[in-house]
Amino acid sequence: MKDTDLHLPFPTQPLAVAGRVVDEYIIPADQKGEVLKKLYPFVPVPSLDAMMLDIHEEKRFRVGEFRVLRGGAMDWLVSPYFPSSGGTVIDWVAPDDE
Repeated sequence: MKDTDLHLPFPTQPLAVAGRVVDEYIIPADQKGEVLKKLYPFVPVPSLDAMMLDIHEEKRFRVGEFRVLRGGAMDWLVSPYFPSSGGTVIDWVAPDDE
């Protein structure tokens, strides 16, 4: 079994998304940096204070506002706007003004 097949060691809560319910991890603020390092698929990993733009929502957010959802057999790193527009980490870009 790959490390990515394991659940994160945090409780979850239900989150309504597009007419269905998924599990959202409740990640303590002091552990968000480690979770980001584990799940962020690109290099370099941004700081929790960095600003990103969710291209689906066309809104900025602070990286530390990310959410992690459990979907199928894997965890999904998503923007805080995921419930309304479905933006995952692959839909994050640095804003033009940075």
